[in-house]
Amino acid sequence: MSLAMIRRTTRTRTRTLAGTVLAAALLLPAATACSSGSSGSTAAASGTTAPAATAGTSAPASPATAPSASAATPAATPPAAGSTPPVAATPSARRTGTPPPAGKATSPARTQTLPDGSTAEIREVAPQHFVAKIVHGGDVLATLEAKEHDAGLDANDMFIVLSLDGTVHAWMGGAHEGTGTFKVAGDWTVKVTKLGELKYRADILGMDNAVYATLETNGHDVGVDANGVYLVLSAGGRVSAHA
Repeated sequence: MSLAMIRRTTRTRTRTLAGTVLAAALLLPAATACSSGSSGSTAAASGTTAPAATAGTSAPASPATAPSASAATPAATPPAAGSTPPVAATPSARRTGTPPPAGKATSPARTQTLPDGSTAEIREVAPQHFVAKIVHGGDVLATLEAKEHDAGLDANDMFIVLSLDGTVHAWMGGAHEGTGTFKVAGDWTVKVTKLGELKYRADILGMDNAVYATLETNGHDVGVDANGVYLVLSAGGRVSAHA
């Protein structure tokens, strides 16, 4: 081979080697950059997925660590000053009405004229519970109340009995006064005994002097309907009967 050929070959190999070195020099930063980008991406990916993995693997809060009901429920806010608080609804089932006070009538009054010209205003308060007001000239002179037993009144020698069924029976005169045994209307015998001040007892005697009923005053008059015979015993010991 000639010397010129050898020189050309040498230059060609030198250029090839230089190009190879240059290409290697260029590929090395690219490879380094790719390696760094890949590591960064991996780190970023791991940084992104780490919280998700932590959230996914963390156990739900146990009842011991869960917030209490009082903490979860907001406290009621008091109404502002001057505002009207809401009115609690009242169950309709509880709206049963207010019972009338004791002694107040629940039915319309019926009237009955008495022997002395006064009027009895009779009202029913409840079954077997009646009230009768004795009215004269617009004034209430007396009140009788029959509850659990009949009631009676000596109104200036006019005697009145109010029965448990609301019947009013009145008559004038026929009184016996003081202690003793008296024959009265209806062929009854009444024995009157004084027990104390304004306190008398009247035993109503039947056949063989058996005690059929007893009336006893204790500061007020009493009366009874004895099978259609009406008797009144006053607190002063006066007794009268009418059939």
